[in-house]
Amino acid sequence: MTEIIINETAGRIKKTANAIKKLRPAYSKIVDFYEKIFTAQEKSMAKTDIKPAQLADDIIAIKAKEKFPLFNLSEFSVDVNSSRKLFKKICKIINKSENHMSSAAIEIFAANENKKIDFNELYSALLHDDDAAFVNIAAKLNAGRDALAFITYNSIKPSLSIFAESASKYLDKDNPWEKGYCPVCGNAPVISTFESDGQRFLTCSFCWHKWTITRLFCPFCENKESKSLHYLFSEDEKEYRIDVCDRCNKYIKNVDTRIIDRFVYLPLEQIASLHLDIMAKEKGFESGVPLELQV
Repeated sequence: MTEIIINETAGRIKKTANAIKKLRPAYSKIVDFYEKIFTAQEKSMAKTDIKPAQLADDIIAIKAKEKFPLFNLSEFSVDVNSSRKLFKKICKIINKSENHMSSAAIEIFAANENKKIDFNELYSALLHDDDAAFVNIAAKLNAGRDALAFITYNSIKPSLSIFAESASKYLDKDNPWEKGYCPVCGNAPVISTFESDGQRFLTCSFCWHKWTITRLFCPFCENKESKSLHYLFSEDEKEYRIDVCDRCNKYIKNVDTRIIDRFVYLPLEQIASLHLDIMAKEKGFESGVPLELQV
């Protein structure tokens, strides 16, 4: 049954990618690339087996009271076996795409084939945000740090999403999370959405957990003043807008799913709207979250 659902999702991602390419031909190459990455991740998810999130009742109460995220990144579970296989698959996808990471991916793939990668060490360095250790690993593999980070993060993304979903059961459904950082892992949101009931949601840039938030709100400085919050948009793309904050000078992209008549897959929407990031930066605003792991 799970395999059927995964195959359906993969098929819907492909249809969405084709629709985006038809609408914006300039995105064809990058959309083709990420369609393969996202499809590989969805298929890997069906084979990912991790230990569910566990928290004691007293810890849950403290975190809820103090508005702390449920888990540190270092506490996330990762299925090293399925992630390692996805790591190898992503290297192959990059090699065939002939993009700016291809030469590094070739070196990384060769190192993996020669069993020179300690995946426990690699994943631990990423989840502990130990950049010094990560740079050291990249140097040993004769690979660029950014390319290795991209491949590493995307290979554990299915584990992160599954763990975040299991962790979300500990969130207080009766008291909405009114913070701009993820209630599960504490990271900043990568994208905002308006959905069918008119609610606004934020989606985490790291574990991809989604939570509700008030419509008039900057997730990066928690500004709620209408005079300093506004948005940029194009009449040609009414489904997209850029929410900007004059107080902290940051922005987040927003997708109005209510007016899109196709399957919405947020990781693909994030990639297929990079022109909005350029527009925001040209207006003097900065992204509230680093995008190097996704782009």
